[in-house]
Amino acid sequence: MQVLHFLHFDLFHQTATLRPYLNAVRATLQAALCLENFSSQVVERHNKPEVEVRSSKELLLQPVVISRNDKEKVLIEGSINSVRVSIAVKQADEIEKILCHKFMRFMMMRAENFFILRRKPVEGYDISFLITNFHTEQMYKHKLVDFVIHFMEEIDKEISEMKLSVNARARIVAEEFLKNVSLSVT
Repeated sequence: MQVLHFLHFDLFHQTATLRPYLNAVRATLQAALCLENFSSQVVERHNKPEVEVRSSKELLLQPVVISRNDKEKVLIEGSINSVRVSIAVKQADEIEKILCHKFMRFMMMRAENFFILRRKPVEGYDISFLITNFHTEQMYKHKLVDFVIHFMEEIDKEISEMKLSVNARARIVAEEFLKNVSLSVT
């Protein structure tokens, strides 16, 4: 019973420290997603995401960085017709860096299945999402925000589970190897 209490406390503590960070990201995203259709001022009948094109400085908002620590942060860049959300995922050691890189590459190769996912992240971040005014017209804004927040919650869990799986498999391989070595010595 004490073990369950300890696990429950640990999970509560983890979400208690994560909650203010996610709430700040949620509030900033909700404010930034006030997007409208805006044609290019340079080329007639073109409607490109201004946050990507950067053709007119007056159409860009000040970028906002929300940081939980030096390794875990979110960059939210807004403009009149688009918002780019870039996420740096916590990577404590080399195994987590490799797992994160492989997982993000897997996701980005399937970017067309995730309508707002970019194929290439912003420099210094692990993954980026691009939300345009067309996305907010076709989908609910609060659902887009929920998706990004849910992704941020789940990515840490997913990488931790993969790390545990890799370590368990490595332990089994090492045990088998040592069994074979001990049998060949005798």
